Formats: sequence, structure tokens, C-alpha cells
Amino acid sequence: MNFRTKTRLWLAGIGLSVTTALMAPLAALAAEQKLVVVTSYPPDTTETVKKAFEAKHPGIQVEMLKKKTTAGIKYLQETSGNNTSDLFWASAPDAFEVLKGDGLLQKYQVKVSGIPEKVGAFPINDPDGYYKGFAASGYGIMWNTRYLKAKKLPVPGTWAELADPVYHGHVGMSAPSRSGTTHLTVETLLQGKGWEEGWAEWKRIAGNFKTVTERSFGVPDGVNSGQFGVGIVIDFFGLSSKASGFPVDFIYPPVTTLVPANIAIVTNAPHREAASAFIEFLLSPEGQEVLLDPKIRRLPVNPASYAKAPKGFPNPFKDKSIGAAVKFDLQLSKSRYNVINSLFDVMVTYRLDDLRAATKAIQDAEAKAKGKSNANADAMIAEARALVAMVPIDATKASEKEFNAIFKKKRKKATTKVTGRQAEIEQEWDEMVKANYAKARSLAEKAASML
Repeated sequence: MNFRTKTRLWLAGIGLSVTTALMAPLAALAAEQKLVVVTSYPPDTTETVKKAFEAKHPGIQVEMLKKKTTAGIKYLQETSGNNTSDLFWASAPDAFEVLKGDGLLQKYQVKVSGIPEKVGAFPINDPDGYYKGFAASGYGIMWNTRYLKAKKLPVPGTWAELADPVYHGHVGMSAPSRSGTTHLTVETLLQGKGWEEGWAEWKRIAGNFKTVTERSFGVPDGVNSGQFGVGIVIDFFGLSSKASGFPVDFIYPPVTTLVPANIAIVTNAPHREAASAFIEFLLSPEGQEVLLDPKIRRLPVNPASYAKAPKGFPNPFKDKSIGAAVKFDLQLSKSRYNVINSLFDVMVTYRLDDLRAATKAIQDAEAKAKGKSNANADAMIAEARALVAMVPIDATKASEKEFNAIFKKKRKKATTKVTGRQAEIEQEWDEMVKANYAKARSLAEKAASML
């Protein structure tokens, strides 16, 4: 065999090896006919993206396993020994940090180009490579324009304004234990205002609540239908409702944050190639444009996609004011995730009637005190406010690893049985909160009677 023949055979061998290497993932993808996605997103998002992806990959059938973010975490933890899920797809980065810490996510290197490193001050992708940002998320206020006009209510522009007595009975929100995006909203204000003032402001706002909804998308549904006038939501709820023709609008309050919504491959995913293809599609120019669909209206992480966005659509890569006030601390959020959920449920979700009554009594007393001078009444009102604002534990305690680990059980309903040390602590909190709200109401009513 001469040198030229040997060279041709050697080059042919290299070509065959390269072709085989390139074809292997395609062959693996072709062999995978199913993809299971654990997601907290509403049908308008999941079905729209699913349809676009399946059109691109007609051989793959996508199953969207709908679960609240916290329920999705629990599901993946409980099924890790015999995992059947491929992707986890949700908004809250701290939820991904929990799964990452449990070893339930696997690394993936994205092939798509054009995605910057950060949106605002926050990294779009996990620096360790376990989860990827596909959209940016901000948190704010949506309102029904007809409702506010009919009730002669002003348009709110800040969180603090939602505590104004004019909004009593007109505001809706989900609980952070039921919604990862609501959890981020609560955490954002706590980080922006500080632990004590943040909780005080949340309780001033919650005292005006009409309801705490069972699901996060129960809030936009309530605003869209006029069940209540104002909702505390993640941005795409407000933006998509407006784009779909509902008489609503949305605003980012100054104290908000901008963080990526994420997707990750689950450890031991049975259909890894299909999972990889889904991520690549979601981050591709085609997939990013799907996010602009009126039913979705999410903020793409590819700056080029905004060229096709509708007029007036928020662009965090140009409008640097969105989320500028709070540099979100992901590790701090992760360290007290369970504690904050339990605190909110004990102080707000399952004591809402008591909180509303105390808040209304204080608001009435403050209204009667305007323009009058009564030091005793003023002192009683101030004490009532302080009692409502009180938090059972401080920020340091909330972040203690051993303490946070106690709060594993979610209280889906007031009747949900919580056992062990968590039950004991929550009972102690509840007794304190109930007594404080009752005393605050009594003090406010007494102050009002003196005016």
C-alpha cells in the first residue's frame, strides 16, 4: 500500500469519526420520543412553548407535569431514587439552588450564542453550570383599570401605597409557600427594606387584602375578572393579561428586583438529549421570540429579541431602572427559604381575618386622629401598629441552617397537620401573633373612642 493510499484511508477514517461524533447526539435525540417537564408555569405558557417545540421536533412528545414551585421541589426530592423527570422549569432561582444543593440537577453547557452574562446585576446562568436563565422576571403590581375607576381608587406606584386605607379589601396576592414567584416578591421587599421594616410593610399591605389565592395565577385571574382591583404578581402575568385584551395595567415599583427565570436538566434524566434540545430551542432566536407571544409576554434574555417586541414592552437591557434598587442576594434567600414561607403563613395567610380586623381598626383610629391632639390616643395607635408589625424571630435566627431545616412541611391549608418541632414553633408564633393582633385591635378601638 503506497503513501497516497494510506493517507486517503487515514483521512477517511477521521471523516467517519467526526461524522459519527456529530451524528451520535442526533441519533440519540431521534430515539427519544418523550420529554417530561416539571413546571409551575400556567397553560398559556407551557402549551404555547410545547406546540412550538414539537413543531420543531415532531418525533418528541412533551409531557408538562404541572406543580407549584415548592411542590415541584418536593416531588423531585421524593422521586430522586427512581426519577422519571427530565427538566425542571420555573421562575425562582432560589428553588433551583435548593435542588442543586440536593444534587438533583446536572450540569449542561448551552450551545446557543448571543446570551449576555447578566440581566441587570444578576447572572443569567448559574455560575456552576447547573441551571440556565431563559427569561428575565420582575415583580410588581397589576390593576384593573375599570375597577379602579368605578371605585374611584388611585393607581398605585409603590409597595407602600398599597398600605393606604383606600385599598382596604381591594388587594389580592398568593402565599409564598404556594408560589415560588410570590416567595421572591416577599424576599425582595425584605431585602430592599430590611427584615423588620420589610415585614412591617408586608403586614400593612396584607391588612388590605381581599384574599390570599391558592395559586399564583389566581391573582391575575382575580384582577382580570374584577374580583379585586389590585394584584401583586410577577411581571408576565400583568403583561400577558394586558396583551390579551383585559382592562389591566402593570408597573414595577422602585423597590423590586430583576432575576432570571430558569430551566435545568434533572439528575438521571431518562431523556437527556430531548431535554438538551428543549433548552437549546428555548434559548434560540426562534424560542426567545415565542416568549413575546401575547399569551406569554416574558422578557427574553437575548437582547436582539426585543427588536420584535411590541411598542412599550419593557426592555431591561435598555431600561436600567428596572430592578436597580435591590441587588438580590440569592444565598441569603436560599438560607431562609422555608422559614419565610412559614412566617408568612402564620402571620398572614391563616390569620388574615385577624390581621384585616386589626388593620381596619388602626386605619379608622388614624383617620379620627387627623387634625386632633390627643397624646394618649396617639400612643395607643402607635403601640397597636408596633404590635401588628412584630415578627417572632430576627433575621439572624431565620438564616440559621439548623433552624431553617426544621420547616419542611408546607401548610397548604389551615387544617394541614404539621408535626414535630415545626408544629411546636409555629404554634408558639401563632399564639403570639393572635394575641398581638387582638390587642392591637382593642387598643385602636379604644383610641378611636377617645377621639
